Amino acid sequence: MLMPSIFGENLLDDFFDFPFGRYTGYADGGTGLMKTDIKEADGNYEITMNLPGVKKEDVKAELHDGYLTIQASTNSGTDEKDENGRYIRRERYSGSCSRSFYVGDAVTEEDIKAKFENGTLTLTVPKKEEKPAVEQKKYIAIEG
Repeated sequence: MLMPSIFGENLLDDFFDFPFGRYTGYADGGTGLMKTDIKEADGNYEITMNLPGVKKEDVKAELHDGYLTIQASTNSGTDEKDENGRYIRRERYSGSCSRSFYVGDAVTEEDIKAKFENGTLTLTVPKKEEKPAVEQKKYIAIEG
């Protein structure tokens, strides 16, 4: 239904059907892309992230300075031609998104297990306690 833009909708949204939904002000555009569940079990954190329409080779997970960053990108195109080979409609979409989580400096890449299946990324991150730095008292030598 067409609504005036004063109601927060773009008047042309109904004419141009954006493949990943409309922008709603949320990081994922309200599409469910990169919605994440985190649960704690058996001394681990299990991170489950929705990545609908994304292929495994387009997902990257990186650990840097204690932050686990997941990046996903997608490229899609729709070409429709008539019998003479002329384009009737041609649409393309390209985009990327990422999320970061602090997992601690004690976690290494080898500790994290990842599985991608049916558009869902599951990561198992061990729960490691940061070891507090031991305070060492430093004394000043007093002469005399």
